[in-house]
Amino acid sequence: MRTVIENLEESKIREVANAGIGRSDVLAFWFGESDEVTPDFIRQAAVESLNRGETFYAHNLGLPELRQEISSYMSARHGPIAEERIAVTSGGVNALMLAMQMLVDAGDEVVAVTPVWPNLTAQALIMGARLQCVALTPHEGAWRLDLGVLLATVNRQTKVLVINAPNNPTGWTLSRSEQQCILDHCRKTGTWILADEVYERLYFEKSGNACAPSFLDVADADDRLLVVHSFSKSFLMTGWRLGWLVMPPGASQQMGKLIEFNTSCASVFTQRAGVVALQQTDAVTPQVVGQLKLCRDTLIPLLQAIPGLQVAKPSGGMYAFFKLPGLTDSLGTAKRLVLEAGLGLAPGEAFAPEATGWLRWCFASKDPQRLVQGVARLRGWLDQRPRTDQ
Repeated sequence: MRTVIENLEESKIREVANAGIGRSDVLAFWFGESDEVTPDFIRQAAVESLNRGETFYAHNLGLPELRQEISSYMSARHGPIAEERIAVTSGGVNALMLAMQMLVDAGDEVVAVTPVWPNLTAQALIMGARLQCVALTPHEGAWRLDLGVLLATVNRQTKVLVINAPNNPTGWTLSRSEQQCILDHCRKTGTWILADEVYERLYFEKSGNACAPSFLDVADADDRLLVVHSFSKSFLMTGWRLGWLVMPPGASQQMGKLIEFNTSCASVFTQRAGVVALQQTDAVTPQVVGQLKLCRDTLIPLLQAIPGLQVAKPSGGMYAFFKLPGLTDSLGTAKRLVLEAGLGLAPGEAFAPEATGWLRWCFASKDPQRLVQGVARLRGWLDQRPRTDQ
């Protein structure tokens, strides 16, 4: 077995969840998904596909109908994006891994902005890359990027820059001017940008196209840019494992080969569901965003009212990322919260060493009262905490 695989860290989020899965008394907010089921009309599209017997292989790059819908969907928000630039994938994580496989050779340098969902950094290591991390820094609970540090780190030896914004777990979001500056710099160094923009639509600031700033807004079609999207978050389809990549026009043939050697194709019935989801996006995503904003605006003030707790209102995503007073071991704290308070949160150190002592709370819930109950449990646990923790 390859040493790099043996050395991969198991998910610390799963480690915490395993302590509480199956317990009906635990309020679980550890995973990055809503507790709402996929809308019925999307599920019915998959059922109808199965009833038609669509259980066979599809084109490597996806059904033409779905690629056309994705093209229209993306073009409406970011200007013309041709169908030939779209590849349908078996989830956003599959898209990210395919991108790494296409771009990275063993020994290549990859730079990632962290804290970040651990799969993004692990994928570079799986490919044998030399990984460098540029850390966001917290200021009164809000995480910020030192653009000068990032640009100084990315040089002509940097093969890929990985950026997730809106960010999981911090909620940090790039501005369009920052994206332009990063893109201009990467053009000079010849660096590919791998942009994980799966939370693009989960954006709470005023925006003319109802989504967060995207590298697609400032890039040319032939720039060294791969953008990853997913049906999981904006369409309540986490378990469907359906996503897509936007790539330069000349990359589709190579990406098709990679998909063939990984999954062959996404299943047809899930793609049929994706077609309907995109066609009726206005019946799903605005409601998802509205509910998330309600949940955010319910949770954040309650957390901010806890003395000494550091948290800021995120502008995008579905997470509150916060630091408790006097606690530095987030993994141990998260496990104790499960066992002692019946509260399931994700430990910050799962996302980067600099996030040790922080906790992530996924606030995507159909009932905001679950968040209120969760904060009550957190407060009760803090009030009973032994003095040795303080």
